[in-house]
Amino acid sequence: MKVLITGGKGQLAGQLRKILVSGKSEIGALDKVYSDAEVRFPNKRELDITKLADVRNFVTDYAPSIIINCAAYTNVDKCETDFESALKVNSLGARNLALASQNTKIRLIHISTDYVFNGRGTVPFREYDLPDPVSVYGKTKLLGEQYIKENCSRYFIVRTSWLYGLYGKNFVYTILKAAKERGHLDVVNDQRGNPTNAEDLAYHILKLALTDEYGVYHCTGNGECSWYDFACKIVDYAGIDCTVSPMTSENLNRAAKRPEFSSLDNMMLRCTIGDNMRHWKDALKSFIQKLYKNE
Repeated sequence: MKVLITGGKGQLAGQLRKILVSGKSEIGALDKVYSDAEVRFPNKRELDITKLADVRNFVTDYAPSIIINCAAYTNVDKCETDFESALKVNSLGARNLALASQNTKIRLIHISTDYVFNGRGTVPFREYDLPDPVSVYGKTKLLGEQYIKENCSRYFIVRTSWLYGLYGKNFVYTILKAAKERGHLDVVNDQRGNPTNAEDLAYHILKLALTDEYGVYHCTGNGECSWYDFACKIVDYAGIDCTVSPMTSENLNRAAKRPEFSSLDNMMLRCTIGDNMRHWKDALKSFIQKLYKNE
């Protein structure tokens, strides 16, 4: 079996590589079929997903059984001004992979986001709720989802949120660094969502990829909180002497609007392969403990 994972330098791709090498994750062992799998993690120079001809040639030559699309333009604020680049990566890139996958029996797993929702609500969004993004980032990610649905029949669209892991930049690393340097932090308390450990997400992606349970999935840490709550737990679990105070989003003066409430419900996981995503507090505590143990 061959697996192609785009966005090879990114956070999620790095986590996928880690558990594929070890054959297990913190929440369970991988199927034994992965032990003999050939996996490629091309970076942008090796595979530019925005170019249809390049994608088709690469997929034809490599002939993977599974494609996991981790490539994305994720700078939410920059998307507001660099919308053509966001469209190429988040929308056309997804379309190109879908077109290359169709008629070849390739399973395509595409990673999407909670930002496809407008954030107006109090009940976690389920997979059947209608998207209504409020930012260019969310709009281009939603268009990518639509292109996949139109051009590929064997797809998994996996929406996640507030992702952190060992690799790349993320909120946990930002808070840990700032807490050590400043001793006091102000963090927004008017946006709520689900912190997600990349370890848990990677495990579920690889489990889904071996099934025929195609469709749209939500895959986030269980339980919800604000960014302020998230930051407080990061500081607490790390044992850093730092105070954290709540603030409003208005004080940040960001280019892109964020959804105020983007909590997702993992309903499709529960109805198919099972929801083994940990509560966000348990997953975060485990992450920080391992982080400091490896220092």
